[in-house]
Amino acid sequence: MNNPINFKPDPKLDLVLERVVDVPRELVWAAWTTAEHLKKWITPAPWKTVDCEVDLRPGGIFRIEMHGPEGQVQNVAGCFLEIVKNERLIWTDALAPGYRPSKEPFFTAVILFEPHEKGTKYTAIAIHRDEETRQKHEQMGFHAGWGKGVDQLVELAKKM
Repeated sequence: MNNPINFKPDPKLDLVLERVVDVPRELVWAAWTTAEHLKKWITPAPWKTVDCEVDLRPGGIFRIEMHGPEGQVQNVAGCFLEIVKNERLIWTDALAPGYRPSKEPFFTAVILFEPHEKGTKYTAIAIHRDEETRQKHEQMGFHAGWGKGVDQLVELAKKM
């Protein structure tokens, strides 16, 4: 993997989803960084995102509230660490907005957007503190869920 932050994922600790999508990276970026767009695609159906907040600055909030088909509720909240327009987003739930430590850190997300002749090379890396947390995230359906999310992102981006 060639990425601009030179991060080398550790297969024991990290999960990676990599795809080439046939939409320009500016649209993929907009889908990730605009709350009204993010709300439409980030949660794999049949789940739905019912609330979303994006304060796109280091220390700013990244928050989504998802509801499942049987009434389940899952919240993801964290803080942006790095933002490079059309290139990468790094956020973590280890920190709350304003860089305050969170109660239950789970992972750090590195989302890369690279130009590609067919559109955008999209890479999502979920960095975990230990093998147990990585395995839990994988068993929760990381690859299927995040993969379906990318499919939904592409579908949305083509309409933008």
